Amino acid sequence: MATATKKKLVQWDPADVKAQLLEKYPAKVARKRAKQIMINEALSNTTPEISANVRTIPGIITMRGCTYAGCKGVIMGPTRDIVNLVHGPIGCSFYAWLTRRNQTDAGPDGENYMNYCFSTDMQDSDIIFGGEKKLTAAIQEAYDLFHPRSIAIFATCPVGLIGDDIHTVAKRMKEKFGDCNVYAFSCEGYKGVSQSAGHHIANNQVFRHIVGENDVPKEGKYKINLLGEYNIGGDGFEIDRIFKKCGITNIATFSGNSTYDQFASAHQADLNAVMCHRSINYVADMLETKYGIPWIKVNFIGANATAKSLRKIAQYFGDQELIDRVEEVIAEEMPAVEAAQAEVRPRTEGKTAMMFVGGSRAHHYQELFNEMGMKTISAGYEFAHRDDYEGRQVIPTLEVDADSRNIEEIHVEPDSTRFRPRKSEAEMKKLEKDGYQFKQYDGLIPDMEKNTLVIDDLNQYEAEKLVELMKPDIFCAGIKEKFSIQKLGVPMKQLHSYDSGGPYAGFKGAVNFYQEIDRLVNSKVWRYMKAPWQENPQLSASYQWE
Repeated sequence: MATATKKKLVQWDPADVKAQLLEKYPAKVARKRAKQIMINEALSNTTPEISANVRTIPGIITMRGCTYAGCKGVIMGPTRDIVNLVHGPIGCSFYAWLTRRNQTDAGPDGENYMNYCFSTDMQDSDIIFGGEKKLTAAIQEAYDLFHPRSIAIFATCPVGLIGDDIHTVAKRMKEKFGDCNVYAFSCEGYKGVSQSAGHHIANNQVFRHIVGENDVPKEGKYKINLLGEYNIGGDGFEIDRIFKKCGITNIATFSGNSTYDQFASAHQADLNAVMCHRSINYVADMLETKYGIPWIKVNFIGANATAKSLRKIAQYFGDQELIDRVEEVIAEEMPAVEAAQAEVRPRTEGKTAMMFVGGSRAHHYQELFNEMGMKTISAGYEFAHRDDYEGRQVIPTLEVDADSRNIEEIHVEPDSTRFRPRKSEAEMKKLEKDGYQFKQYDGLIPDMEKNTLVIDDLNQYEAEKLVELMKPDIFCAGIKEKFSIQKLGVPMKQLHSYDSGGPYAGFKGAVNFYQEIDRLVNSKVWRYMKAPWQENPQLSASYQWE
């Protein structure tokens, strides 16, 4: 007798799920969280408003990182020939030591400091008496050992609390060395709402201290910068392979496998292509204002998205030679992608995914899941702002609050000698008339299906509740959530550092992703896992306010 396949049913509609997520909170907390949990209405002309970039409610176990994590870990961590010196306790430095799986290639000069963990290792006595002397000694030691082009100093929470003047120390040591650029980041962990503040701080200092330092001409017919790509699992290597194959010269990546010289030469590019909008849009705007380089939003996660982005770059340059070469590359690369799709799709079609990742990944990776026939039923970001959800058109309406005022805004003006519009006004208008969009990002929400859940700053309790109620086939987030989700009997894919996988960008990356997700969602091991509520009855209790 044939066994009927049991159809998996979602137990709740979106309104019920939202109500269940808020049920256990005190009334005041529930009101605040309700603004950060949105049922997508999939409106064609307007986007519902979501509350984002607000402080996590005390007591909630958030998935976010701190300001230091965004500055040191995300933006500066992937650089290979800058000594990144953490001024603080050793625990903060451990986080910065290769935990994100940023890959590097030492290049012809052989300089690669990513394998090292540089720290002043502050002790109790340094907190009491100050750590500036210890910082000075550490900078001197790093210089004597490596003679690097640049030393970057990162403040941690105790440094801000005791008032060490890291910027004066950096300036003094830079003057002493003469051939080493030393600068500092006031990126104390508590300084902002999330790691997003650290991105902004890092971008400001890189632009102030490095960008524009090297005017030696860079060769290349089609010169771009790739912003917001951090080479996790080798993503940047795959994208660079495609660029090289197309004949596109990538002057600087911000900041996967990047070098000091790349940053210093970034002003020579003719176009900025932005991957992660949240972490790097500040630099794109400043490069346009100061040097005249326009920027566009791209996405190299997903084969179709990669092809679309390559065509968009080619259309900007408007050279038929490049346009034809891009089409040739796409035609060469796509058969392998389509073959992999055809193989896995019968096993992945109709399965569901949830993604709560970073500042663009929860959006970008929906491309790959769509190509596998999978549906994203809930998604959100850890550190996004409203424009990452709703699109850049909401930026003029955003109010500057006390948290935002913690972050310095650099006033940038056109460079008196090096500002050069890359396209004439007539050329720009023609491109825009043809539908070409500059400095435009529509955000995550318009691409989400109707009645899907969009949740900002998801926490541990809500993650487990979502899994219990909606039963996704795969859950994508970061390392903090990985094992708790897997214990619920659901495969968990880390999209912050890819576990041991990758690359997932570009054409070859898409094939890697299809195969890995196929293995995860179709593995039999998950059916043997029992969630706590399946094994033991839940104890009944009530809160004081109930």
